[in-house]
Amino acid sequence: MQEEIELSLKKLEDAFSRLKESVEIASSELEKDGSIQRFEFTFELLWKTLKIFLEEEKGVICHAPKDCLKEAFRVEWIEGEDIFLDMLKDRNRTSHIYNKSMAEEIFSRIKGEYAGAIEKVVKKLKESQK
Repeated sequence: MQEEIELSLKKLEDAFSRLKESVEIASSELEKDGSIQRFEFTFELLWKTLKIFLEEEKGVICHAPKDCLKEAFRVEWIEGEDIFLDMLKDRNRTSHIYNKSMAEEIFSRIKGEYAGAIEKVVKKLKESQK
C-alpha cells in the first residue's frame, strides 16, 4: 500500500502546484474560473489522499470528505478544521451552481486562505513519509 500512498501524494502535489500557479496569475474571469476548477480537482485529491493516509497510517476508515477532514483534524494533519469544512462547502457550491458573484467570492477564498491551508497539509503528509 506504500505505492498507493506515494502515488496519491504525488497526484495531490501536482494538482496543488497547478492550482497555486493558476491562482497567482489569474486576472480574467476565464482564468479565475479555471482556478476554481483546479481547486475542485485539488480538493478531491486532498480528501482522497487523506482517506488513504488515515487508513494506512492510523487504521481509520472514512468514506466521505467531511468524515475524512474531521479525522485528519483529530490526528493533527490539518489545522483549522473550519477552513477545510468551508472548502468542502465551496467545492459543493461550485460543482452544482454557477453564479458570477459567488465565483468571485470563492476565488478570493482560494487565493487568500485555501491555497495556503492545502499547502500546509501537503507538506505535513510529505514529512510523514520521510
